[in-house]
Amino acid sequence: MTDAAASVSRARHRVVHGAAAGRRAPSTPVEAGPVAILPAADPAFVDAVERAGGVAAPLSAATRGLVWTEASGGDDLARVLDEHPSIGWLQLPWAGVDAFAGLIERAAGDGRVWTSAKGAYAQPVAEHALMLVLAVLREVPRRVRATSWQVDELGRSLYGANVVIVGAGGIAVELMRLLQPFGAHVTVVRRSAEPVAGAERTLPTARLGEALTGADVVVLAAALTGDSRGLIGEAELQRMPRGAVLVNVARGGLVDTGALVDALESGHLGGAGLDVTDPEPLPAGHPLWQAPNCIVTPHVADTEDMTVPLFAERISQNVRAFLGDGDFEGRIDPVAGY
Repeated sequence: MTDAAASVSRARHRVVHGAAAGRRAPSTPVEAGPVAILPAADPAFVDAVERAGGVAAPLSAATRGLVWTEASGGDDLARVLDEHPSIGWLQLPWAGVDAFAGLIERAAGDGRVWTSAKGAYAQPVAEHALMLVLAVLREVPRRVRATSWQVDELGRSLYGANVVIVGAGGIAVELMRLLQPFGAHVTVVRRSAEPVAGAERTLPTARLGEALTGADVVVLAAALTGDSRGLIGEAELQRMPRGAVLVNVARGGLVDTGALVDALESGHLGGAGLDVTDPEPLPAGHPLWQAPNCIVTPHVADTEDMTVPLFAERISQNVRAFLGDGDFEGRIDPVAGY
């Protein structure tokens, strides 16, 4: 969830308890109990809890579940969890949970169920990724800055292109669906080599260089972890064919920013579409703002209007799981970090 979406409610957190303690999903090691949400909760999120059978109530010793809607606040969240050890399920608002990485790592083995919004915002983010791909291939960043008629033969088509998607989550799956009309040849790079439906090839991260060698377009849609930070650096950018384009809708830390600027300015990289950067926010005057054929959008692939109803639906799904009806969606592996 974007910072704007995460701040939809002024409440720092919302808690959720289940009213039906007797029904639990086989994979749910948490005890359901009365359900609670702090005051000033967004009506859409309150409704989501109640629609799933929960009841809103203040945070108390009876609290068993917590829905955290703040963009960050790891220290505050840690205090809430320390003061309420009875909380057995915690819902985070983002698909990426790197802002809470330290807390999640410390929670490994504590018996709590952690869930994120991964997959919940796949449609708007994949749509934004496709927009960036098309804009960069068609030289839109340079053309919108033009102040006079400039005739050239630059610009490429997405039809039949070799597209590499790094990551195999909901964004990748939805993006592959959007790419189908273009007849793109898709390679997915993920932690394992388990095939991804819809991809012509699935390669493990260890073979990233092989995938990059033949790429016309590379889209980053992977989680940011200790292992993936700086995944795309100078060596990886040089492995991409001259003129290839890079799109990042995941986390800025996946890319070595200095190497990216160099690859754009040298002309080796044909362009970049970035919804996320490192650092973020990207400071005024940063070279990426003026880099050739580069478009930067300020982490708005999923805006508040898009994410609030989608996050509300994720809350409902997981409240139902909390009450024993089905499985949790977006479950976080504290060891893997996402």
